[in-house]
Amino acid sequence: MAKHSFFVAGTDTDAGKTVVSAGLLEAANEKGMSSMGLKPIAAGCEKTDEGLRNSDALLLQAAASIKLPYDQVNPIAFEPPIAPHIAAIEEKRMLSADRISALCKGALMQPADFAIVEGAGGWRVPLSHRETMANIPKNLNIPVILVVGMKLGCINHALLTAESIARDGLRVAGWVANRIDPDMERYDENAATIETMLRAPLIAEVPFLEEPSAKNVAQYIDLDRLLAE
Repeated sequence: MAKHSFFVAGTDTDAGKTVVSAGLLEAANEKGMSSMGLKPIAAGCEKTDEGLRNSDALLLQAAASIKLPYDQVNPIAFEPPIAPHIAAIEEKRMLSADRISALCKGALMQPADFAIVEGAGGWRVPLSHRETMANIPKNLNIPVILVVGMKLGCINHALLTAESIARDGLRVAGWVANRIDPDMERYDENAATIETMLRAPLIAEVPFLEEPSAKNVAQYIDLDRLLAE
């Protein structure tokens, strides 16, 4: 497995997992580390001549220094932008955490200094009526980077997600305050409360960015603090 592997989870859909993930890969690149990004499940894909393609997965593929084939970055793709288990039911497919984890392990066997596996939606997004997205990092046994979408209600979302991660036997290696609401009131107070109560290092405060490119996000990430844990 890659020297440093992490699962990127968000407090909710649109918390900013992908832009932060791309920023993490770019930050690793800038340190001279080889990097790899995986998005094993993606819903909301476009039909192309090469098959279904997801914009988030393409962003990770572009940001990583190790250029994996698209089907390795995103092996399970659904066209409608809906919950993955509902998309799977509609296509009469079955999502299995064991199979998805095995696909990730296959990619992670390639030598890399830094690798991320990005989830879909929040921590408890179902894969089926028996399994959730959380089963994937549990099977991989890798620590979690929690992306907190900074908006009203984020403290509750962050703490509940962190509690669920700990209950599943995994460690929050670091968290990111990603400002998705530029007009959020009392941002500093909210961020300070989460930092005090989460008991995990704050590795980035990403402001609201008009152009949230990997390079723009990377400048706010303290990768040394993440890797020191």
